[in-house]
Amino acid sequence: MVAFGKKLKERQIQEWQGYYINYKLMKKKVKQYAQQIQLGTQDRRHVLKDFSRMLDNQIEKIVLFLLEQQGLLASRIAVLGEQHDALQEQPDISKISELREAYRSVGEDLLKLLFFVEINAVGLRKILKKFDKRFGYRFTDYYVRTRANHPYSQLQQVFKHVGIGAVVGALSRNLHELQDRQGSYLSIYDQPTLPLQDPVIDSIKAAVDRLTNSTNFLNFLAQHALIMHEELPTPSEEHVDDQRYNFMSLLLNLANTFLYMVNTYIIVPTADDYSMSLGAAATVCGIVIGAMAVAQVFSSVYFSAWSNKSYFRPLVFSSIVLFLGNVLYALAYDLNSIWVLLLGRLLCGLGSARAVNRRYISDCVPLKIRMQASAGFVSASALGMACGPALAGLLQTNFKIYQITFNQDTLPGWVMAFAWLIYLIWLWMTFKEPSREPEENDTPHQSNAENDALEKGLKQPLLISSEEKVDEDGDQDYDDSEEAPEESRGPANSIQSAYRLLTPSVKVQLLIYFMLKYAMEILLSESSVITTYYFQWSTSSVAIFLACLGLTVLPVNVVVGSYISNMFEDRQILLASEIMVCMGILLSFHIIIPYTEPQYICSGLLMFVAAEVLEGVNLSLLSRVMSSRLSRGTYNGGLLSTEAGTLARVVADATITLAGYLGVSRLLNITLLPSLFICIASIVATCYTYNSLY
Repeated sequence: MVAFGKKLKERQIQEWQGYYINYKLMKKKVKQYAQQIQLGTQDRRHVLKDFSRMLDNQIEKIVLFLLEQQGLLASRIAVLGEQHDALQEQPDISKISELREAYRSVGEDLLKLLFFVEINAVGLRKILKKFDKRFGYRFTDYYVRTRANHPYSQLQQVFKHVGIGAVVGALSRNLHELQDRQGSYLSIYDQPTLPLQDPVIDSIKAAVDRLTNSTNFLNFLAQHALIMHEELPTPSEEHVDDQRYNFMSLLLNLANTFLYMVNTYIIVPTADDYSMSLGAAATVCGIVIGAMAVAQVFSSVYFSAWSNKSYFRPLVFSSIVLFLGNVLYALAYDLNSIWVLLLGRLLCGLGSARAVNRRYISDCVPLKIRMQASAGFVSASALGMACGPALAGLLQTNFKIYQITFNQDTLPGWVMAFAWLIYLIWLWMTFKEPSREPEENDTPHQSNAENDALEKGLKQPLLISSEEKVDEDGDQDYDDSEEAPEESRGPANSIQSAYRLLTPSVKVQLLIYFMLKYAMEILLSESSVITTYYFQWSTSSVAIFLACLGLTVLPVNVVVGSYISNMFEDRQILLASEIMVCMGILLSFHIIIPYTEPQYICSGLLMFVAAEVLEGVNLSLLSRVMSSRLSRGTYNGGLLSTEAGTLARVVADATITLAGYLGVSRLLNITLLPSLFICIASIVATCYTYNSLY
């Protein structure tokens, strides 16, 4: 892996080199400050003041050059506008073509300018992170708070487009008018839904969206998959080896994701009845549902490691284990054994190949469609979550064949066993194993443009020790010209090394992810027991309620991804969503007598929807504050977030079962108390690291 400083220099436009952030100089200053403080010749207050002034000068240099280039582009567009007006009076096809190319040339130069701003934005985030890491100051918090919110903030002009929109609008309108519209007099303002008329405009829009953190539905949905992209932007699109990609293989991965989520939630409406039919308490449903998550904690690790060598073999193993697990789950009724039931669910959890599904998208899907594939991964999960309970609601029958019982308790197992058998045959016949490059694990596949940003936002030792002379991003503190040792730049090779890369900001994001998954699991897993006790709901009613909750996932993401995320910062949405989850939990408590259906439904819907919004922005921020070393390898960011979510489900289901010993009448309030406590803790932690989420 190339050190960041060298990579930054390689990506610079040669004729603009003097206007980029001087990352090398600032890194050397950080080293000098460390030496001066160690010798006692400098105090912290002077260091903060001097570094702030230097950073202000660097940002001012960038902003003034940006404004100068915008002025030049505006002048060129004005000259072209005069030519455009002349052509409207005396049309000339050859000159129209020349004018169109001239406008495209301006668009390409504007795209170069946007890449210039984006590279500087990444450099600024990384130097702030480096300062915090070296000295243990909360400098990023101070700098962002004092600069970003100031009315004359130059920092905001680097991270937000200033005047770019007017240039894009002029280019888009003129290129639109120069197209052959077959006599149409409509402009882009009359038809805003028309597709952008030129590839250069599409590229500019994508660059602006990245720079401003603007997003759309597909992008917002794709963030849920935590599949990271290239750290530094390039003016020219990087070509991905399309030979490694196969559409049918991608489809099989998405089908695996869908079926696994159906398998997870299809038993939720009937788990309490099944437990009681085997002589256990209704609240043992917590263990029955959670057994799958317990096994998934371990399966996520070995499937992630297995995917370093193959995708086909782990998917085959997953299908076979899930087939066997569902058969055991269904046979437990006639064997009258709760242990067979639990063994079946454990086997289902051991077949969780979500790590393989995610790795296939990140490793084998071309960049140009990776966002759509990531969104497909999340959509398949959401659809499976809704279809599982809905399917359970349809399986209301009771008959026997050769002493084997088929009823609402066992049919989910038989149906899923048949589904996995069909999937296994389809997989065996059509999956294409992608070619492998040597030492693929040591090669960075992708990382987010802001992936290493703000990694060290809170307390660290005053000066790092000699053993820690190397950054996790591959830069050496003592010499820019040297390469960092290979082990310091490669992916984390163990859970311990991955944990050491977790900064306070990342830990807070993982805590939030744990909280939202815990709250959602409490709501979903105990829904059958709670609604039966308070409202005497049938299995079909519970199934409809859970299916309706699952169906809110995509509409909520449409609203957030298309509108809300473009109106507010991710950290603002994050904090607001946490507060809404907290309100949903508070409204769910059984304080008012009697406990009513509207109270339960409304509070559950509020909690679930807020948690869905929270998941998207949480993973978006997590991808930006997480180390690039966690974007690849076995112990990657996706695995860590999966483990955090799975552990939350395990703890939640265990809580339900343990609380059941105190009686069903106390189950609701007792299980909600930990949710409330963790939610409040996450809100406090978010406020503490708020300015580091920039």
